[in-house]
Amino acid sequence: MTKAYDFEALGRSVQRSPRTEAMRDGNDDQRIRYAIAHKHLLRFSLYGLTRIVEPHDYGIRNGAPQLLAYQILGESHSGKLPAWRWVVLGHASNFEVLDETFAGSRNAEVHHHITWDRLFARVDRIFPDMD
Repeated sequence: MTKAYDFEALGRSVQRSPRTEAMRDGNDDQRIRYAIAHKHLLRFSLYGLTRIVEPHDYGIRNGAPQLLAYQILGESHSGKLPAWRWVVLGHASNFEVLDETFAGSRNAEVHHHITWDRLFARVDRIFPDMD
């Protein structure tokens, strides 16, 4: 098991509309969409381990809701960090949008190799239902 150092969010003040604030603090779906649209890190639990990730793609893949994320901090049974991870949402819980942001897409070419049944959100792509 790999365990990275503790994460401290930068205490930045950000202006948010009531709608975006509701999405940031809403259900898991809303939090994930908000984090992708606004390039915020996510913290969540997966198989009892805390993970901190840059969320990149979110949708239905192989019939299940999944998140493609770049894990930068936290714990992992499957190897060293940082690394790309598939997160099957049925196994994850306690999603929290952090104040810390990330730059955006790490590798646009990766998107061409992924087949989604339905894509809900992708970092650096505008979706009509997002602020």
